[in-house]
Amino acid sequence: MIRRALPVVFSVLFSAPLLAGQQTLFSFVRPASVVNVITQDTSLPQYNAEQTAEGEVLRRVVFNPVAQPTLRLAPQSGAWDWSAGQALTLRLQSGMDWALTVDVVVQSSDGRTLTSRIDLPAGPAQTVMIPLKARSPLSQGMRAGPPMPWTYEGQRLLLASSEGAADLAQVTSVSLSIPGPKVAQSLLIEKVGVQDDDQAFKAAYDQLIDVYGQSTRGRWPERIVNDEQLKAADSREQAQLKGWLAERDKLKLDTYGGLLEGPAFEAKGFFRTEKRDGRWYLVTPEGHPFYSLGVNAVAADGGRTYVAGREGMFKALPGEGDTLSAFYGEGNNDDGNASSQGRGFKQGRWFDFYAANLQRTYGKPCPQGEVACPVAVLDAQRWQTHTLDRLQAWGFNTLGNWSDASLGQAKRLPYTLPLSIVGDYASISTGMDWWGRMPDPFDPRFAMATERAVAIAARDHRDDPWLIGYFADNELAWAAPGDDPKARYGLAYGTLRLTTDVPAKRAFLKQLRDKYRNQQGLSKAWGIELTAWELMEDPGFEAPLPNPEHPEIERDYQYFQQVFAETYFKTISDALKWHAPNHLLLGGRYAVSTPEAVKACAEFCDVLSFNFYTLKPDDGYDFARLAELDKPVLVSEFQFGSRDRGPFWPGPLEVAREEDRGPAYANFLKAAMNQPMIVGAHWFQYLDQPASGRLLDGENGHLGLVAVTDVPYAGFIEAVRRSNLQVLGHLRTALDKP
Repeated sequence: MIRRALPVVFSVLFSAPLLAGQQTLFSFVRPASVVNVITQDTSLPQYNAEQTAEGEVLRRVVFNPVAQPTLRLAPQSGAWDWSAGQALTLRLQSGMDWALTVDVVVQSSDGRTLTSRIDLPAGPAQTVMIPLKARSPLSQGMRAGPPMPWTYEGQRLLLASSEGAADLAQVTSVSLSIPGPKVAQSLLIEKVGVQDDDQAFKAAYDQLIDVYGQSTRGRWPERIVNDEQLKAADSREQAQLKGWLAERDKLKLDTYGGLLEGPAFEAKGFFRTEKRDGRWYLVTPEGHPFYSLGVNAVAADGGRTYVAGREGMFKALPGEGDTLSAFYGEGNNDDGNASSQGRGFKQGRWFDFYAANLQRTYGKPCPQGEVACPVAVLDAQRWQTHTLDRLQAWGFNTLGNWSDASLGQAKRLPYTLPLSIVGDYASISTGMDWWGRMPDPFDPRFAMATERAVAIAARDHRDDPWLIGYFADNELAWAAPGDDPKARYGLAYGTLRLTTDVPAKRAFLKQLRDKYRNQQGLSKAWGIELTAWELMEDPGFEAPLPNPEHPEIERDYQYFQQVFAETYFKTISDALKWHAPNHLLLGGRYAVSTPEAVKACAEFCDVLSFNFYTLKPDDGYDFARLAELDKPVLVSEFQFGSRDRGPFWPGPLEVAREEDRGPAYANFLKAAMNQPMIVGAHWFQYLDQPASGRLLDGENGHLGLVAVTDVPYAGFIEAVRRSNLQVLGHLRTALDKP
């Protein structure tokens, strides 16, 4: 570790002006205060600062290719008092031709830290502002914030997020590091300062969303600026849909979208699965092969976003008495789950921009002579017909999960339904808990809740041949993310930490008692000192990690998790066989899973379902292991998004540009067709999420086939349609193989 006193640089070149309220802590170009600059696997190779192409003067710091090269600033003695500060400011520029990831850590004398990860783009210098109290776009009610850098008071600003907490009256260091560079990376830095107001943060979110629910910070081809554009886009689309639907009518399909060409299957009146010549198929009620191309969340309520408490974020909202004021509502998504933690603006009044835009496009007009209608009347039948026309014209043949019930009742597209099992049964934390804790299937109350949920879900659909089947909930926390043993066996660990009034804990302890008889046998097998069996019954019991010297630990965890999963899926399967014997159980829509959960699902479900946010299905799971289970697989979610169409988050899987979404979709479907066990793929989702964050959890992704204005993304749609129609050709080829 080297302490280096920085030289004074004599220069009259341009330096960026200070923002109002900004105090310079230390200048790398003109040091006027004494600060310890500590380098760890970093260096300042040049004696003087250098001039950039834009005329600014900054100092080069080189970060060497090690795990965590670090540049740290510390007071010469004592600590800095930043208790009146709102943000740490850094004037930075990537010294490379590419973006850099920079980690910043503020540490106080008590060892606490405030951390921030900065995605510093290539290009000219900018002022990075890091909130000195934990702050992020989520605290503003949305998953991702507006695009950065952003020009404010004549400066390029990059407003970063921060997490953690430091004692701002006793700051002992500020560290900058580049995580794990493969080669030496250069960062140009001018100065470090403290900002004593948060006006820039407030301004960044001021009037961020326009009257149509679009971002005000960008321009793109589908962006709407007036109502006439909405109506004109609708007219153009109607002509296009008419032609595409006429082409679809020429395809040789049965009533449900099954392929008429090729060998027929036995018609049994409902959707089912069958394996033929090494390949799995969905089979329509009329006995023809069917490859499910679906869209999730095809519904008219996807444009709702909370406005209460952040009205200034919206350029204009309807006033009382305005026709569009009918699209306000009240909600509360503060449910205590991990998906709502740290999020601001998650309850109160919301506004539905999508419904308002539908009203603007083709809503029923006000009675003659009235300036403003007291209530807007959305033409629901027009939306349903238009939406079904779109899906069929675009080559889709299935309504995916969470779609509007009326669409399925139209009997134009087969549909799927979710089983949401809620009740007062016990639950277990696996360390993930994004949508909630795991239900305890050993609890008799879970069986009762399942029976109730299945009975309600099947009530109006028991004899409907258009229903493909039911999903067993969605993205349950079977494990926590990561390869750590406590993540992999989060269900076993979480269960053993509970009290014995939880049925799953009693079931696990019975398993261990039956196997080991007493604490001495368990102690020897697990390599622990368990002086009394009752110690395992105590809440908070810390189970040992699996290790090679004691393989029984892992075997016991695996066995418990297997029995747990079997009990869960058998409970649902039994209820479905009673209430809906004609329909398929489509699996658990896994996001994070365990081999035990997947194996149990294969035993009791008709189809395995996975949400794959990967470039191709093979990247999401080991299909060689799936092949051993010999079960059909449905991709229940996949998606590709970008940041150039308004919503600020690209979704779980980002591509560089809108133009890249179509090729990514085509490649995914091609890879899916090459897997003989995959019987379909469902896109997530129909509509872009609101740029200001959806009600459920603040997600604000560009995920849609259509924008919040109900205008389709034309280039993407054409690519999707072409790929969907090619699936029929692939299916014919597969059927023709001897």
